[in-house]
Amino acid sequence: MKNRKVNRHQGWPFLYYKSREEIEAYRKKPVKLKLQWLQAQMEFFYKTMPAKANKIREKFERGEI
Repeated sequence: MKNRKVNRHQGWPFLYYKSREEIEAYRKKPVKLKLQWLQAQMEFFYKTMPAKANKIREKFERGEI
């Protein structure tokens, strides 16, 4: 364990920032495009999440938890 590299950011949430100009450009995009992007993101997260996390999410969606 002595040679183990420590990630000092481990456990920190991933944060990113957008400029006012980027936010304004996004606001101007059509709603349909934003919803398509959101759908693609949800599909990506679902495919990359661990099986246990997906099971919990599915239970939440069904109102079981």
